[in-house]
Amino acid sequence: MEENNTKHHMEDMDNRKVVIQVKNLYKIYKVGSTKVHALNGVDFDVHEGEFCAIIGTSGSGKSTLLNMLAGLEKPTKGEIVLDGQHIEQMNEKQLVKFRRENVGFIFQSFNLLGTLNALENVALPLAFRGIPKLVRLKKAMKMLRLVGLKAHAMHMPNQMSGGQQQRVGMARALVVNPKIMFADEPTGNLDSKTSKEMMNLMRHIVNEHKKTLVMVTHDDSLAAIADKVIRIVDGKIVKIEDRKNPDAKEKKDETME
Repeated sequence: MEENNTKHHMEDMDNRKVVIQVKNLYKIYKVGSTKVHALNGVDFDVHEGEFCAIIGTSGSGKSTLLNMLAGLEKPTKGEIVLDGQHIEQMNEKQLVKFRRENVGFIFQSFNLLGTLNALENVALPLAFRGIPKLVRLKKAMKMLRLVGLKAHAMHMPNQMSGGQQQRVGMARALVVNPKIMFADEPTGNLDSKTSKEMMNLMRHIVNEHKKTLVMVTHDDSLAAIADKVIRIVDGKIVKIEDRKNPDAKEKKDETME
């Protein structure tokens, strides 16, 4: 019976839908007459409902990679397929539409509007979709409840702690019900205790709502909670650890050993 269960588990793993596919990705900047390889041939997949952490030090290429995945920067070469669509082939108008319909962002600097309260900040992305005010405020309150901030709905950003502001940012990212969420150093401005709480909340949301989350961080301890850890050094992936599917072969770049 146990063998059977293991077999079914493996089949489930093999049947996971690939939501993000990156193939042979390069980003080369020209600095004077010098070429700088910010990304130097990057390949990986992220599956539906997976929490993926991209780890690297400052200047490793991790933020460039996140910008590429979000369609904020164009690659020099290579493919980025999000939910079956080649975003490297889209023009700016198509990218804006794609992001608005499929993607949620969590920023290090929270990026809340100081003139709006928590509820209004969370509801804002829905305004861009033309959703009526009462409907968007109801959805926004549901998201604030999810991140444990119902009691702070009427508070302005300057009346909230950093951790509370980041929860508002997370609720705002979730309110559009995105297929994919991107988080850029989401705990960079938080203390270690609040960072841990934020990570646990992100883990809970990925599990409960089957969200696909890609987080960029320089902090190894934060990545411990992820399903997949992609380590990047000098624009190259040196290791991919798939914790959800431990039988998958770990990728290592032997040249980096």
